[in-house]
Amino acid sequence: MFKQIVLLGALAVSGAALADESKVHLKDGAGKDVVLAKCTICHSPDYISMNSVFQDKKGWEGTVNKMVKVMGAPVNEQEFSQIVDYLTKYYGKE
Repeated sequence: MFKQIVLLGALAVSGAALADESKVHLKDGAGKDVVLAKCTICHSPDYISMNSVFQDKKGWEGTVNKMVKVMGAPVNEQEFSQIVDYLTKYYGKE
């Protein structure tokens, strides 16, 4: 099991490097540091901008909740609120 996890992690890292996501930058604002620290553990920042056209506050709450409860993202309650607030303000559907 451990070998499978390590292999999947290596594949994810090599895939991200091949995609050249170095040009993807999140908007500056309160909560950006928490988003970068917690969300980009598993995926690149482009996932946020790709999904922003679909998400209002309720949508972002659902997405972040899924990342925590289903995917196991290491996010506490305070960080959850900061992430949702940031994503809603800077990447929320208008």
